[in-house]
Amino acid sequence: MDHLIVDALRDLLTGQCTPAVVRAIENEVVMPTGQSLAANSTQASSSAAQLWAQIEETGFADLLLPESAGGAGLALRDAFAVWDLLGQHAMPLPLAETMLARAWLAQAGLVVPQGAITLAPQLHGHGHGDVLVATSVRSARVADWVLAGQGDQLYLLSVADAVLSPSPFVLDADLQWSAAALAKAPSCAAPAPLLPAYAGLLSALLAGGLTATFEKTLQYANDRQQFGRPIGKFQAIQHELAVMAEHVSAGRMAAQIACEADGIIAEPLKVAVGKARTSEAAVEVAALAHSVHGAIGFTTEFDLQLYTRRLHLWRQTAGSEGYWQLQAGQALLAADGMGLDVIRQITDSTAAIPA
Repeated sequence: MDHLIVDALRDLLTGQCTPAVVRAIENEVVMPTGQSLAANSTQASSSAAQLWAQIEETGFADLLLPESAGGAGLALRDAFAVWDLLGQHAMPLPLAETMLARAWLAQAGLVVPQGAITLAPQLHGHGHGDVLVATSVRSARVADWVLAGQGDQLYLLSVADAVLSPSPFVLDADLQWSAAALAKAPSCAAPAPLLPAYAGLLSALLAGGLTATFEKTLQYANDRQQFGRPIGKFQAIQHELAVMAEHVSAGRMAAQIACEADGIIAEPLKVAVGKARTSEAAVEVAALAHSVHGAIGFTTEFDLQLYTRRLHLWRQTAGSEGYWQLQAGQALLAADGMGLDVIRQITDSTAAIPA
């Protein structure tokens, strides 16, 4: 990975994606139930629009595009460092998804649109089949497009054509499109199932979120005074911090495994291990962080909740630890004569999990 790219992105995020900006974007998004999302795209929120303009200007959304298409030609193993940084800064826009979506669209020969693209691994029919639904679409309220999967096809759907329903996380939404909207949308054969690719991306975001959560908790433990000394000097707090560090380290290594690919197509077995471990770590690290903060970290005044809310969201998006543990187990049982050495499997095997 080119360190110049990582350093440039770190500078951009440090200056432009501060906790204050994240809060502003969340607060500016208004979602009247049952109305079109056209007014809730990145053009509607001034903070989101300004941040996205900076991203487009610097070219970070095109890092996975081939050089012939104006990108940097990065592979997934290179993208890990970028996505990790986005997680560390609680990036409120779907930059990671846009990077992957643009690369897949370019590989399929479709026109790559401007604007933010989020992902929906599976469209579902609704009612009599004249409406298609994507549930809990991440960052849908600050996206312009959705790259959605249906069977072995991918569709590039406009958020402006969708009707929304509320979703638990403030920036997410359930989206509905008519069959007519699907018919006019650009489409292509999927180069691979979208779900594992998305899960690998989220593993990297989780790794960054885990790191940021631990660092903020460690800083708080060193700063918070009780009985005349920092609470980090107390053995009980030191134990909690040590457990957090173990989960963060294991999660980061697993996320790197999930992104270990030469191109832009993730290996499902490696993704299963990475997403399962990072999702498992998200639960433990978030709980321990709030324990060290004495539960005050839940309040809006503390930056901690910006990260722990995302840890819980990213943990469930594209499959939680239970789902991916099941996928990994089924793949290992189906691998005739390959044994149960998980480390060897994810390092040397090309065994894939059935879509």
